[in-house]
Amino acid sequence: MLKSGYFLYGDMDMNRYALLVLLFFLSVAQMFSQQIYYDRDSNIVIENKELCLVIGRDGVSKSLLHKPTGQECLIPDSHVPLCSITQYRPYDNENFLMFPAKPRMFPSNKIRLEGNELSVEFEDTYDIAVIAVSVKDDYIGFELKRRDYRIEDFGVKRKTEIDEFALIQLPVKNRKNFGEWLNVMWDDEVAVNLLATHPATRIDAFRENGYTTLYAGLDYDVKFMGAGAALIVSSKEELLSHIGSVETDFDMPRGVQSRLCPEYKYSYYELRDVTRDNIDEHIRYAKMGGFKTIVIYYVDFAKSCGHYPWRKEYPNGMDDLKFITDKIRQAGMIPGIHIHYSKVGRNDPYLTSATPDTRFNHVRNYTLSKPLSATDTVIEIEENPEGARLENGRQLLQIGTELVTYSGYTTEPPYRFFGCKRGDGNSIPASYPKGMRFGLLDVDDWPLFIRIDQNTSIQKEIAERLGKIYHDAGFRFVYFDGAEDVPMPYWYNVSRSQLTVYNELKPAPLFAEGALKSHYGWHILSRGNAFDHFPPERIRQSMKKYTARCAEQIAKDFTSVNFGWVDYLAPSEKTIGMQPDMYEYICSKAVAWNSPISLVGKLPEIRKHPRTADNFHVIKMWEDAKNSGAITEEQKALLKNLNQEFILLKDKSGKYEMYPYKQITSDAEAPVRAFLFNREGKICIVYWHMDGEGELSVEIPKKLLSLSDGDGQKVSIKSRGNYSVLPVGKRLFLEMDLAEEDAIRLFRQAAGYE
Repeated sequence: MLKSGYFLYGDMDMNRYALLVLLFFLSVAQMFSQQIYYDRDSNIVIENKELCLVIGRDGVSKSLLHKPTGQECLIPDSHVPLCSITQYRPYDNENFLMFPAKPRMFPSNKIRLEGNELSVEFEDTYDIAVIAVSVKDDYIGFELKRRDYRIEDFGVKRKTEIDEFALIQLPVKNRKNFGEWLNVMWDDEVAVNLLATHPATRIDAFRENGYTTLYAGLDYDVKFMGAGAALIVSSKEELLSHIGSVETDFDMPRGVQSRLCPEYKYSYYELRDVTRDNIDEHIRYAKMGGFKTIVIYYVDFAKSCGHYPWRKEYPNGMDDLKFITDKIRQAGMIPGIHIHYSKVGRNDPYLTSATPDTRFNHVRNYTLSKPLSATDTVIEIEENPEGARLENGRQLLQIGTELVTYSGYTTEPPYRFFGCKRGDGNSIPASYPKGMRFGLLDVDDWPLFIRIDQNTSIQKEIAERLGKIYHDAGFRFVYFDGAEDVPMPYWYNVSRSQLTVYNELKPAPLFAEGALKSHYGWHILSRGNAFDHFPPERIRQSMKKYTARCAEQIAKDFTSVNFGWVDYLAPSEKTIGMQPDMYEYICSKAVAWNSPISLVGKLPEIRKHPRTADNFHVIKMWEDAKNSGAITEEQKALLKNLNQEFILLKDKSGKYEMYPYKQITSDAEAPVRAFLFNREGKICIVYWHMDGEGELSVEIPKKLLSLSDGDGQKVSIKSRGNYSVLPVGKRLFLEMDLAEEDAIRLFRQAAGYE
């Protein structure tokens, strides 16, 4: 090399030679920063440009360094093994003679390097796990390639089972934030992320005193070989780009890309009872609220989930649905779909035919202890049915293709189900022999659906139908409802079922939400979840207890939560209805966490609510401000105070202004609702009539008052002797040249509250 270099130097100028030398050393540095090797103490070193992981010969990780900052990421002297094997009881002949019959963990105690593979041995077992290591610029990949086994030439020996395998365990120092869903420990300088690269990799974390063990493992009943994990150590700012590299390399759903797309922050208006006849009215209200996306709930166009047969309101099937989605797009909005996908409706053809499908999940299995005729109403069984479901609608057995309900059972021998109704639905009663096996169906909590067996082909069938509906109608995002409706193991089947559907959705959704999160689902559910409806009277308490708490938690996973579904209720004898201040609270707290909201668009309620224009005006103000980036990070920090409320207005030039304000009436006081704030040194009261119109007579001279509407237009004030007469209806803004205490007292007196 030196001779060649000197020869080149004679034929070229100094600058070119210097450039070649620089490129050479850069390439050497790049090679050096991406390698696996033994150090002088025979430790195994795995490093790339960002991290350096050191593993001792004894199978325990010694160091995890973030190279740019020099920060050590592991807790010292934790003695957490890098790998381990778990057996649900000792399986080796001599081991089960020594140890009790309970799950036992066997830690790694020896590791050696063979090329780019780690050969790992374990205490008290004869297993050798071979782990392939791939070093990339943005991450280090680990994958179990094979399992070897040594058998001694003495004792009663055989190759024993493994129930769980810990692929990598790292005792990471605690930092300011821990994103439990994404499995990332981070602060403003460093992020440590142990990420599944396959849905069959089980990710977990175990909090200890001063540190957290990040875990990536494999379960025998799910998958062992070929599943893996990626280790990322980076700055907070680079974390998402590194995760994006993992998603690309392993062909995963593009969760990072989704979180960075412009549409990610858009809120949506969810249609209810939508048809060709009323879609224009729905769109008009959606525009009033500043919504850029609209969701169609499948129950509006389909009779059931499973086969998704068309409702009578959609006589032309897809043509009618496409008419609606075309209208949405023509209005400049993006259509999305809200689905159930992991279960089948009780009224679906999967269950209503003469021979119902058998690919449903069973929560219990039983054995006939006597033959069963087609007319028997008592079913004799071998097993004790104690604990079997007794809630109405959930007492459903399937024997062959016959569905059978029961009213009760015995928990002492002879065991039996009694009060049985044979041939439930359209199924056909039949006779069955002694020893016939059958199951208790997994009816969901509603109980309107049956959960499906994720180990069968039925989920793929359903996914393909949904994929066709999604594509043909032109949907662009999705809500995965009922994500909890899968059998164990939940960490796997929640994202497994979602992924089966997601892979059929073309083009890939801009973003997705869902009802339950599992680790791999981070790449699918890029916007977390919505909550079910909270009543107006408890909307603030509920937001504080659930939604805002979830937003703070999920922000640690670099994700937003949906501040919905927000119901739309008009005032009635049962409720005060959703009022403008409630939407002000919800929208402001959503903006604080860079989150969307969702509004359930019930046309009858929207039409009859006297404050609909005000409600939608409030929503639009916050949506426009959020989407335009008008709310600063400093203002968002203020908005995160759940006990301080804010109102958003515009000044005369159209610039957004945010003011803290407080309620000066109570929910129990009606019909006038009012809040007070200080604007440009003056006391301002925003007030409205909750369910109609009227007048207020305030004992204040007219010259001390100024009244305007939400657009800043002046509203006239009448005089009646020493009183000023104010109209009460839509939301109005009253400026008062008085002290705050006097303003509150006089306004409350006028409203009849004092």
